[in-house]
Amino acid sequence: MKLALFGYGVMNQLIAARALAAGHQIIHIFTSSDAEGDVQEIADALRGADVAIDFSVGSGVLSHAEACTLAGVPLVVGTTGWQADKDAVHQIIEQEKSALIYGANFSIGVNLFYRIVASAAELMQGASDYAPFLEEAHHARKKDAPSGTALKLQDILRASLERDIPVSCTRAGHIPGTHRVGFDSPADQITLTHTAR
Repeated sequence: MKLALFGYGVMNQLIAARALAAGHQIIHIFTSSDAEGDVQEIADALRGADVAIDFSVGSGVLSHAEACTLAGVPLVVGTTGWQADKDAVHQIIEQEKSALIYGANFSIGVNLFYRIVASAAELMQGASDYAPFLEEAHHARKKDAPSGTALKLQDILRASLERDIPVSCTRAGHIPGTHRVGFDSPADQITLTHTAR
């Protein structure tokens, strides 16, 4: 398989290493300096790729989707912070009958955590004394706050609880990605936590 990568941070470095070890090819790596360039130039560089994987910055996703559509290359988006462009990206993909897969977090553990939180939120629907909250912390290099995972958790909680869910964010040092969902009452507090390694 021939891959093109948008961004070359921790995630795409890991993807590149795993892909090469499995016998796949990396045909182009778009760094932050060239990934937001002319859409047609990006599309030309994408030709020949079987898929493009985007772990760059949220502000580039719209132009990356346009370029992938022009080149006929499916796009996988794992970066966060592009929610404001989500409708426009979907429109581009649907108009051209292209392909897009995206997720706030591709971790198996986080996706299980989403389901646990959804179940907890359903259980808490009738417990009005319990105030829901969400805390997330990451290393100082993490660019977006709140994280895409935190925003997804907030959506999950809102769907069942139909009220605002406050989110607090910390960016410091080398903290591994940590998400904590809580329900606080005058009598006690219930918390659920996921921490990346």
